[in-house]
Amino acid sequence: MEAKFPADWWGLILGGSSGFGLATAHKLAQHGMNLCIVHRDRRSVARQVEPEFEKLRGTGVRVLTLNKSALDAKLREEILDALEGAMGERGRVRTLLHSVAFGSLKLIAPEKPRRGSAGAALATELGVDEARVTETSDALFREGADALAPLANPPRYPERCLDEDDLQHTIHAMGTSLLGWTQALLQRGRFASDARIIGLTSEGNEVAWKGYAAVAAAKVALESISRSMAVELAPYGIRANVIQAGITETPALQAIPGNEHLKAQARMRNPFGRLTTPKDVADAVYLLSTDEAAWINGVVLRVDGGEHISGATT
Repeated sequence: MEAKFPADWWGLILGGSSGFGLATAHKLAQHGMNLCIVHRDRRSVARQVEPEFEKLRGTGVRVLTLNKSALDAKLREEILDALEGAMGERGRVRTLLHSVAFGSLKLIAPEKPRRGSAGAALATELGVDEARVTETSDALFREGADALAPLANPPRYPERCLDEDDLQHTIHAMGTSLLGWTQALLQRGRFASDARIIGLTSEGNEVAWKGYAAVAAAKVALESISRSMAVELAPYGIRANVIQAGITETPALQAIPGNEHLKAQARMRNPFGRLTTPKDVADAVYLLSTDEAAWINGVVLRVDGGEHISGATT
């Protein structure tokens, strides 16, 4: 039988208006967990996501949504004040999910064209213009011919390269900001006696994707902080883990230059031949939030259908 969470448990989701965060909100709400969703969206986007929030309220749980930056320390205190008011005296945070997607996606140096591309070699062999090979390959690639990714037009990256400010802001937003939220909740005594802190990472934490350097650094920082929290917060009954999702179709992925190439590679490489979905990840967050997951602490849990262990594509 699937778990039904106690009425005084809350899930605090940082970045919950789309992607992993919103999918997790739906999953936790289905099992009776009250929700505080922090998101930062323009008014037009916020209006579009409101029907999703109404669906959450329709499950019967309490839902507090706050369109505020999760990265501002002063606003964090305002958010936690509002959360405490909604929770009441008995309410406690069982699950804290960090799903903030806000960072720089720039190269660390100007891209230098390579010589001897596969498209040029094929064009020479066929006796046709290279532009025709690229145009045809690109059209077929857009229609779903993933294997033609190397012959299609390459990704386009921002002209300005990554600088130190970009790096610092990204590491804070997608990595170290989790610590501030954790410490603030701990100081207020608002964690449940058996709480779960969950961060999100990707394979870019150990494989170099072009234009992903800042986010990769942030994810590595997040994983390191999570390990430290797993050890130092255990006496408080807190478990800290990180989920490494496979390539997933989300607004955050769409912002990555070359995301179509990443998706093509993932579909060819994944043993199940498909991308990871936000629901796949939400299911894992739910599992980590159950009593049965109490002895899982300090791990990076891969939720990708085996994508990370798959070798060469055929």
